Amino acid sequence: MLTKTLEYRISIFIMTKRIRSKIARGSAELAILALLAEQPLYGFEISKRIEERTGGALHFTLASLYPMLYDLEKRGWVAGRWEANHAGRDRRYYGLTPAGKKQLTPLRQEWGIFFQALDQLAGLINA
Repeated sequence: MLTKTLEYRISIFIMTKRIRSKIARGSAELAILALLAEQPLYGFEISKRIEERTGGALHFTLASLYPMLYDLEKRGWVAGRWEANHAGRDRRYYGLTPAGKKQLTPLRQEWGIFFQALDQLAGLINA
């Protein structure tokens, strides 16, 4: 009985470390653009780095990541190019365009204002 309770508590703890998908989806644009500002990456690498850098709090499956990348590409904020991969399937690398670079600063500012407003409302910093 004690084991089941402990396992239950551990699974709840793990679940609460991850951010709900609705919130995460809204942050995807900023997360992707910020990573691509550093260097071009392919889809799986983008997903993996987001999860690593956020300690697992943000996680995007490839099924949810690729539509976001296609949308950013349609808007002209990222550009994709195929590269041969001799170890397997070719990879599509995404890089930030000049238009995407222009969007990154205001996007960061907008999220900063959003977090300040939430902190004022809900006291996030001391939570």
